[in-house]
Amino acid sequence: MMCRKFEILEKRTLAPKIKEIVLYAPEIARKVRAGQFIIVRVEEKGERIPLTVADWNRNKGTLTIVFQEIGVSTYKLGKLDIGDRLTDIAGPLGNPSKIENYGRVICIGGGVGIAAIYPIARELKKMNNYVISIIGARSRELLIYEDEMRKVSDELKITTDDGSKGRKGFVSDELRDMLAKGVKVDRVIAVGPAIMMKVCADVTRPYGIKTIASLNPIMVCGMGMCAACRVEVGGKTRFVCFEGPEFDAHEVNFTELMKRLNAYREEEKIALEKYLKKIGEVKPNAN
Repeated sequence: MMCRKFEILEKRTLAPKIKEIVLYAPEIARKVRAGQFIIVRVEEKGERIPLTVADWNRNKGTLTIVFQEIGVSTYKLGKLDIGDRLTDIAGPLGNPSKIENYGRVICIGGGVGIAAIYPIARELKKMNNYVISIIGARSRELLIYEDEMRKVSDELKITTDDGSKGRKGFVSDELRDMLAKGVKVDRVIAVGPAIMMKVCADVTRPYGIKTIASLNPIMVCGMGMCAACRVEVGGKTRFVCFEGPEFDAHEVNFTELMKRLNAYREEEKIALEKYLKKIGEVKPNAN
């Protein structure tokens, strides 16, 4: 069957409001590497959405992306079905993860960040690293990519905020206990909510363990021209889209990053409420 460019070939729901889709984008699939991302548009006048590539198949020309429906654009993306096409996809963007034989590496994924850490852990495993993965979510039903992560990890640790699966607590709790017990670690890589990456960096800092965070700031152009993705790293302004997305977590100003991430939260909430009312998914006066 002939596939159309940017066509959705597969789609599945991983957890409530979290979806995975496989797209036909052969030019990007030939070049993308672990740690890189793409920017998609659902419709001609739609928002540009940056999404980390969770997987790819160079022979089939496909990309796999995982996203959570949290705003108007991701809700619209989630409503597309197999056979539908995206307006456009730009990528691969950002720098690929630095994959070397470090020794023992801890890969940490939180929420949808688990899908983003998956290809990184896989490539690290291929380089003969001993990979310990720690993945976490708010609850059992929101935990994704458990089987995928197990296949590319020598050890897999699971945490949930409510204790419904694995350890009750956060990924940082598991990391803290492992280091306190004297587990030798050569590198830590974290992908997930900014607060999660900040706490993980705080945990590893006293041990002097090189820790990498894949940042997720507000992003528009993806090419360093709009400056929307600027963050402070090591006291200097850096642009995540072309200098990142990975930086030394011990040098990232996470306080500033989280403040910027929340800059348009109220506007995003209002826009989503209007959209959901328009499509009839909430009552006009619903809270």
